[in-house]
Amino acid sequence: MDSATHFVVGIGLAGLAQIDPVVSGSGTVTTAVMIGTVLGSQAPDTDGLLRLKGNAMYIRNHRGASHSIPALLFWSISITLMLAVFFDPLPLLNVFAWTALAVVIHVFSDLFNTYGTQACRPFTKKWISWDIIHIFDLFIFISHFIAIILWATTSFPPATMFVVLYSLTIVYYIWRTLYRRHLMRYIPTVDKQYQEGDTYLLIPTVRFSQWNVVKTRGKDTYFLGEWKHRHLLWIDMLQCSNHPALEKSKSNNDVASFLYFSPLACGEVTEHDWGIEVKWVDVRYRFRKQYPFVAILYLDHHGNELNSYVGWISNNKAKHKLKMNFLQQDSH
Repeated sequence: MDSATHFVVGIGLAGLAQIDPVVSGSGTVTTAVMIGTVLGSQAPDTDGLLRLKGNAMYIRNHRGASHSIPALLFWSISITLMLAVFFDPLPLLNVFAWTALAVVIHVFSDLFNTYGTQACRPFTKKWISWDIIHIFDLFIFISHFIAIILWATTSFPPATMFVVLYSLTIVYYIWRTLYRRHLMRYIPTVDKQYQEGDTYLLIPTVRFSQWNVVKTRGKDTYFLGEWKHRHLLWIDMLQCSNHPALEKSKSNNDVASFLYFSPLACGEVTEHDWGIEVKWVDVRYRFRKQYPFVAILYLDHHGNELNSYVGWISNNKAKHKLKMNFLQQDSH
């Protein structure tokens, strides 16, 4: 989920903690638990600081070790011990339990979106993404925001209110899971372009009833479409290149980081007067007729690397500016 949603969930869990008599019976403990749940709901994403070491480092490691099983304990214990320094005495077991719940919910909810996590580390480094909930979900954010406002401005019992909220949230997650499973079975039956061996991926959008669809055919053909108003519409097709430069590009650090993260990557090669441009795109992310999550490598005609980039580029103008910057740097 996005940071704003994790934040309101952290406050919401502090409201839910009012079912615990040890918490609800003390304003000091309630404050400590709220700090713990808010920090716990944000802590795994502190790996965002890896951006300071470059996009490649960030992309390869974001939602990796910081979302792993050992990290769940590390964040929970660290935050609890920090709170113990500032709040003394403190029922450490209760504070730890609610803080740990916030950390676990952060990682668990991240499994439901397309980006995913390496939550099963150290047992496996496989990226797990269930493609069920959009990274920003209107229902989750708005329902939590309303409940928090009611908690702050009314005398309605927070324990009751947040129990209802999280009961509805659990039902919502179950409904989204079952609905996606239904669509995964149904969409191939209504796809008039279906061929044996085609595989499908459904990607949630911010709209409840609209899903992006990626169809894979063979090893190098992707069809991009939308499931909208109970209709399937194909809007683009990508035919991946088999140029030798693509294989060479895999040794580049930026490209390797991109391919480490992206399960559906498609490469294309463009030859220029100055050399060769290799571009990898993640077909899961399509925005305004473009694929903004890319890895780009520039080679001269002898195969020597000129420069590279990995990350998000939002439009053609930005891509052109990036290319010019790289060429100008190389000319110096």
